[in-house]
Order: sequence, then structure tokens, then C-alpha cells
Amino acid sequence: MELRHLEYFAAVAAEHSFTRAANRLHVVQSAVSAAISALERELGATLFERGAHGVLLTEAGEALLPQARATLDAAQAARDAVHEVGRDLRGTVVVGCLTGVGGIDFAGLLGEFHTRHPRVVLRLRAAAWNGSAGLARSLVDGEIDVAFLGVSRRPFPHLRTRMLLPVPQVLVVPAGHRLAGRDSVVLADVADEPFIDYPVGYANRTTNDQAFGAAGLTRQIAMEVADVTVAAEFVRHGLGVAILPVRAVPPGPEVRALPVTDQSLEWALHAATATGRRVSAATAALLTMVDAHLQP
Repeated sequence: MELRHLEYFAAVAAEHSFTRAANRLHVVQSAVSAAISALERELGATLFERGAHGVLLTEAGEALLPQARATLDAAQAARDAVHEVGRDLRGTVVVGCLTGVGGIDFAGLLGEFHTRHPRVVLRLRAAAWNGSAGLARSLVDGEIDVAFLGVSRRPFPHLRTRMLLPVPQVLVVPAGHRLAGRDSVVLADVADEPFIDYPVGYANRTTNDQAFGAAGLTRQIAMEVADVTVAAEFVRHGLGVAILPVRAVPPGPEVRALPVTDQSLEWALHAATATGRRVSAATAALLTMVDAHLQP
């Protein structure tokens, strides 16, 4: 059984597609198909089935996947041990992050890491439509090595996390809104407003939903966007109100930011790795550099 076969198998399992797995691995699709076929012949079992939702693991594939990941992690640990002796860190670190939240100088962090460890390949993956929840799943599935994600009062299972900084939020309304002249609001003041919010899975959406639930209120989500800059623009044009991180409130007179006084809207940015996977030497080295790049 070749490590390459297990690597291709894990990639197909993560991507649910031979084509996407090949793109991720930077090889032709036929190479991935051949590797999976060879692995199935050796094991005497079918590992994947093609279904309406893409390529799915069979029962045998489900049984193999955690063992394959453990084997790949062990192989990487062996490489790390040799490289650490020579003080020559190598490997690949796939970093998942939220966009638009702020708080970390990602360019500075990754730039300094590359300067110190030029033989390590860095890959950055921004959160998709399901935000922090998607990043958490990608960590557990082995698609990324470390994530900078939002955690609300309901933590994610199977992750080891370290809080980096709190993310306070405020209600943002257009300048001409009926509440724009207020100094603060309670959630009941805006429960009937059309809201612009993140999709389910993002930490700020989870925090906002929990706050309204704690207040015994429901609200109307008029629009879902995955970028705080877009949300702020929609508010500016009068399409609704939004609860946004303080850092994301645009300057200028066209919107007003109002503190919410009856419920906590704060969540926190965390650095996270998966409890079921070994943290590589390169990932650990990156994590040691994070605090120096937190923005006050």
C-alpha cells in the first residue's frame, strides 16, 4: 500500500469528486482514478460510489478513512522529525480563515512565516458560504491544518481552540433610519426590521440568533451575505439593518452604529486545530507567531 494511494483516497473523500481531488493534488484525474483502483484491488473492496451528491464513501471507505489519515499524519511526523534535526522545516500548511473580520494581520503573519521557513508551502483557504462551521468541518476532515474562526457561546466539537481576541458587535442602521438619533437600542426596538446577516454557520450569525432567542424575539432575515463589507454597503443603501463587528463598521456619516444594551452580541476569534489529528511542526511554528500579529 503506497502513501500516495492513501493521499489520493483522502483527497477524493474530502472533495467528493475525482476532478476536484486531482485539481487539489495538481495531478491529472486519470492518476487519481488509477490510484483508487489500485487501492481497491489491494484491499478487495469498493471504496467509493458515485451518487446524486457526487462521489460518496462506501462502508469500507468510511472504515478506511480515519486509518488513512492517521497513516498520512504519521508519515508527516516522520518527515518533521528529520527536518527538525536539521533545523530545516518543510511541508505544507493549509490555513483556513474568515474574511473581513479583521483582528489579525494575515499578510504580515504569513509573510514573516515564509521568510523564516521558505521551504514550507503555505496555502490560504477563505471560509465558504458556511463560515466558521465549514472551517471546523474542514479541520476535522483533514482538508486544512489550522483555522482562524469565530466561536460563539456554543463551541465546536472535536477542536482544540485558543481565543485570540473578542469581537464586539453593534447594530448598524442607515443615517436616515428612525433609530439613527438614538445612543443605544435593545433588540425589541429592531425585531421588526429587515435584517442583513451572514448565512447560518458563521459565528456572528450564531451569536445574533442566540441573542434574539434569549430575548424571546424573532426577526426577519431579508438578505444573507458572506462579507461584512457587502453587508455594510447594503445597510448604507437602506436595504435593511445589520449587526456587524465594530471593526467592520465603515467610517463616515452614511451609517450609524448603535450599541445593543440588553443582550451580549460578542463572539471571539480563535485559532483552532482538530483534536483527532496531529499538529505538524510547521503548523505549530505558525501558531507560535500569531500573537505578534494580532491587531490592537
